[in-house]
Amino acid sequence: MSVKKLRVMVAKPGLDGHDRGARVLARCFRDAGFEVIYTGCHQTPEQIAAGALQEDVDVVGLSCLSGAHRYLFPEVKRLLVERGADDIQVVGGGIIPEQDFQALRDAGIAEIFTPGTTLDSIVEWFNTHVQPRR
Repeated sequence: MSVKKLRVMVAKPGLDGHDRGARVLARCFRDAGFEVIYTGCHQTPEQIAAGALQEDVDVVGLSCLSGAHRYLFPEVKRLLVERGADDIQVVGGGIIPEQDFQALRDAGIAEIFTPGTTLDSIVEWFNTHVQPRR
């Protein structure tokens, strides 16, 4: 029996066009052996949730540097839950003040990665905390 690779979607919600970090993470995840779907910039929460369902991903990694994370991250999670995919984990990263962490976690965001977090520690978190859905 073969082990299923994690399927990871990396997405840039909202109007934030700074995607270098997201592209670095997508490549890092690919190099770690994950299957990666990168949506590109300027995605709506609806597009991200629909894409996550269509691609049958295990986890969605959202990147936001614009300050809109308090709305965008929970909205993606809400839409996934609404569509019966509450088992798809959502994580976030970017310029996120520590005082926002609890509100994001309360909204179902599994983890938050901020600048300075090493790629190795992010991959380790995924390997430890994300299980294939099927």
